[in-house]
Amino acid sequence: MSELRANRVAEQMKKELGEILTAKIKDPRVGFVTVTDVEVTGDLQQATIYISVLGTDKEKQETLLGLTKAKGFIRSEIGKRIRLRKTPELLFEFDEAYEYGNRIETILRDLNK
Repeated sequence: MSELRANRVAEQMKKELGEILTAKIKDPRVGFVTVTDVEVTGDLQQATIYISVLGTDKEKQETLLGLTKAKGFIRSEIGKRIRLRKTPELLFEFDEAYEYGNRIETILRDLNK
């Protein structure tokens, strides 16, 4: 049952994070960010937020730094929007799945030539 609740909280957080990142964050370092997935631990104490960022590696690192600096603000906004006893601690990570998929697709395309 706790896994089902964790999944529901993760989906709600993903929805709210998308809105917070586009409307509330004013940091110029935070560019075009897409929240691809949110994983919440079973006890709802920690949330790993997987993001995808368009741009160079330097821009991606700057975006991650900006999100880390705004972590407290983002956490408080989530706390206001989602009623939980304790708002999970946030950890931002890059989602490598898209780049990995693109690399495999390129390799397969080159094999077919």
